[in-house]
Amino acid sequence: MMTTAAIVRTFASLVFVIGLLLFFVWALRRGMFRSGGGARASIVVETAVSLGERRSVVIVSVEGRRLLLGLATGGVSLLADLAPTKPEGSVS
Repeated sequence: MMTTAAIVRTFASLVFVIGLLLFFVWALRRGMFRSGGGARASIVVETAVSLGERRSVVIVSVEGRRLLLGLATGGVSLLADLAPTKPEGSVS
């Protein structure tokens, strides 16, 4: 038969493990364990145009580059590397 001290120790261990599990779930949801350090490369879809059944053309911005991509059922193709847009408010 277990003593009262052993039951309390077992219960405390169980509470600790459940608390640790809940902390890790919370941290994963907040994105604390993402790789790549602090700054992440953002991908922005500027424009998307459907060309028919499961085919489209999109312009995306990635790390300062603008790319024209063709999307189809079989994959993604780079159609053109576009010039970067001028920042808003700049005068040419």
